[in-house]
Amino acid sequence: MALLSFVDVKPTGPVKAAVIWLHGLGDSGHGFAPIVPELRLPADAGIRFLFPHAPEQPVTINGGMRMRSWYDIKTMDLAHRADEDGVRQSAAAVQKLLDKLIADGLSSEQIVLAGFSQGGVIALHLLARLPYKLAGVMALSTYMCAVEKLGSEALTINKATPVFFGHGSQDPMVPMAAGQQAFHALKSAGFSVSWHDYRMEHSVCAQEVADISSFLQRRLMQAKDD
Repeated sequence: MALLSFVDVKPTGPVKAAVIWLHGLGDSGHGFAPIVPELRLPADAGIRFLFPHAPEQPVTINGGMRMRSWYDIKTMDLAHRADEDGVRQSAAAVQKLLDKLIADGLSSEQIVLAGFSQGGVIALHLLARLPYKLAGVMALSTYMCAVEKLGSEALTINKATPVFFGHGSQDPMVPMAAGQQAFHALKSAGFSVSWHDYRMEHSVCAQEVADISSFLQRRLMQAKDD
């Protein structure tokens, strides 16, 4: 499996931590890259941002049109929306990128994994199954694949890892109830989750960006002191 290509936004000084941020359906790594300056992180934060590109593949609900997608979507029914095989394949590709960062010398506990919509599905899938501890996970406007398998597949290593859920109360693409289902499933399984909702649709807003910035600073600039 080839390493995913990605947009690489490096800090001005030494790299002290990293964020891998996964985009949504039909987008690319370029879609979220402009958010980095909006986060207004301290100049000495030393956070490297990697925005991987999902592979191009036909998407059933879009008439089989090829686009960047972490997995196929055959139906808008949330219980069967995410193609599980595709989720697992993309999760393995993202884990390979995580493995590369760690092999290059960055501690797993200095890495936050983030994902929006489809990307969030991959992030939550990995949260429960990675063999090493992350600094945090951000699940933005998203839902969970194979909720019923969480109990049998979840490892314990990331149960104390803070998970930031952000969702729009007016989201027409991924209803907020779907995000809440994922939140409650993880909470019931013993994961450390926090919920944040905003008056927005399937997007991000200024308040969420500010909250994300605070989360990243707490997890990546103070994590060593926690």
